[in-house]
Amino acid sequence: MTSNIHTHGRLTQPTNPSPHLSAQVFAMGFTSTVRGARLARRLAAVRLDEWGVPYGTVPHEAVVLVVAELAANAVRHGHVPGRDFHLLLRVTAEPRQVARVEVSDTQGERVPPRPGQLPVPAPGAGLADGGRGLLLVEGIADRWGWHPRPHAPGKTIWAECEFPGASYAS
Repeated sequence: MTSNIHTHGRLTQPTNPSPHLSAQVFAMGFTSTVRGARLARRLAAVRLDEWGVPYGTVPHEAVVLVVAELAANAVRHGHVPGRDFHLLLRVTAEPRQVARVEVSDTQGERVPPRPGQLPVPAPGAGLADGGRGLLLVEGIADRWGWHPRPHAPGKTIWAECEFPGASYAS
């Protein structure tokens, strides 16, 4: 796990903005390993709970699943030896309550299809291992997409989940 370094002007150490700001932010680098992906998911779950999006709620479970899938994809498809992936989790309270997950890796050659253009798994692939992560993200998130990293090699895949009618992230 990497911390206390700057990446694209963002501190990659856990941060809590002051209470008068309308967003909570967590950003950190993780090793591009299964263990790093698992740690990213667990820390995101803890942070959401601390921010008032409790364990066991639909918004909490949705955001944690999105983090898990994007982190797993960064490890599986975006791994470059010796390079970390980065997670940014931001929950805003105003003007609407939204969780935004961004996972950046350093593999720029392998990019996902655009939203709405994901291939459907072949018939009979019901028990196949893999191939459904972004389909899950597309089904859970209100919006998702990707873009090249502006100041470093690689890409950032992002997803947003709205919390309709909830009063989280206060």
